Amino acid sequence: MKHYSAFAVAREALRYHTGWERAWRSPQPKKRYDVIIVGAGGHGLATAYYLGKNYGIQNVAVIEKGWLGGGNTGRNTTIIRSNYLQDPSAAIYEKARSLYEGLSQDLNYNVMFSPRGVMMLAQTQSEIRGYQRTAHANNLQGVTTEWISPQRVKELVPIINLDGPRYPVLGALWQARGGTARHDAVAWGYARACSAMGMDIIQQCEVNGVRTEGGNVVGVDTTKGSIDCDKLGVVVAGHTGQLAEMAGFRLPLESIALQALVSEPIKPCMDVVVMANTVHGYMSQSDKGEMVIGGGTDAFNNYTQRGSFHHIEETVRALVETFPMVSRLKMLRQWGGIVDMTGDRSPILSKTPVGGCFVNCGWGTGGFKSIPGSGWGMAQLMATGHSPLTEAFSLDRFKEGRFIDESVAAGVAH
Repeated sequence: MKHYSAFAVAREALRYHTGWERAWRSPQPKKRYDVIIVGAGGHGLATAYYLGKNYGIQNVAVIEKGWLGGGNTGRNTTIIRSNYLQDPSAAIYEKARSLYEGLSQDLNYNVMFSPRGVMMLAQTQSEIRGYQRTAHANNLQGVTTEWISPQRVKELVPIINLDGPRYPVLGALWQARGGTARHDAVAWGYARACSAMGMDIIQQCEVNGVRTEGGNVVGVDTTKGSIDCDKLGVVVAGHTGQLAEMAGFRLPLESIALQALVSEPIKPCMDVVVMANTVHGYMSQSDKGEMVIGGGTDAFNNYTQRGSFHHIEETVRALVETFPMVSRLKMLRQWGGIVDMTGDRSPILSKTPVGGCFVNCGWGTGGFKSIPGSGWGMAQLMATGHSPLTEAFSLDRFKEGRFIDESVAAGVAH
C-alpha cells in the first residue's frame, strides 16, 4: 500500500476542491518579470493581487524560499482590529479591516472572516485613561469603537473573572466589528487569485543575491537561477534585514520570536476576542473549539520558530486569574514566528536607496490584521510611486524624527 505524507494529502485535497494547481506546481521562473515580490505570505500575495487587480500589472512572480504561507501568515493568532491611536495607523488598519469584510466575495474563496468583536481589557487606572483616549481618537478617525463598563464585559464574556486580586477588570475598549479570519485561507485565497491572473508563485526558491546597475535593481539571484525584473518588492517579515543587506542598505529593524499555543478543543464558551495587555495575555476560541492563547514577544533577538516552556508559564499564569477555567485545560500544540520590530513599533512601507526596490516590513506583532490594507497600499506605491496609505510609513521618518509611536498599541503580541 502506498503511503502519503500529511502535506501531500492536504495538497491534493486543496487541488481537488479549488482546481488550483498552478501555484502548487511552483513553475520554473521566466527570465524576466515586470515585478518580483519576495515572500509568499499574506502581505506579499496581497501586494501581487492588488497590482494585478487595481493596476493591470500581471507579469509578476512571487518567490518563496519555503512553502506558501509557511512563515508568519501561518503562525499567527488571526486577530483583526483597527482601534489604533495614531491617524496613519488607524487609516491603514481600518482599510484592511474593511477589505476583510468583503474578501471572501472578492477572492471567491472563503477566508472564514468572523466579525465576533475584539475587546481590550483595562486593568489599571492608567489603562482606563489610555483606552478612553483611544476611543475618542477612533471616533475622530471614523473607526467605530467604544468604552464599555465591567458589567458589559461580563455580559459579552460570561467566563471572565472581573475581581482578580491583582488585576481586576475595570472596563474595556470594544470594537464590535473586529474579529478573526482563517490565516491559511487568506494566503490560499490571494494565491489562487494571483495564479488565475497568470502570475507565477514559485516555492522552494530562495533569494541569495540582489543585482543592481547604476543604483537601480535589475534582478535577483535565486537557488533556481537568476531572474530579471523592473521592480522588486521585499516582503519577508523577520528576514527583511538580510535581504536589505544583499541590496546594499540597512534597515532599523530587529527580529524577535513571537509564540502562541492552543488548548485541547472544548465546547463553545467564548465568542469574542479578549486581550489583556497589562498581563500580556490574550485569548479567543477557534471554530474547532481550541482556546487560542498568546502573549508577549521573547525578551531577546532571535530567529526561532518554535515554542519554549517559559512562554507557556508566563502567558498562562497571566490568564488564569482572569479566566480561571484555563487552569483546567491541557495544551494541544505550541509554535513561534519571527516578527520584525521597528523603534516606534510601526511598519515600513517605502521606497529604498536602491531604485525600483521597495520594502514592506516592520509590522511587528500586528501583521495579519493589516494584510489587505498593506497589500493595497504597497501595490499603489509600487505601481504609481505614491500612496496616501503608506506615505507616513516611509523610511524617511527615521531621519526626520516623524515617529508613529504605537508602542502601547502594538508593542505586545496581538
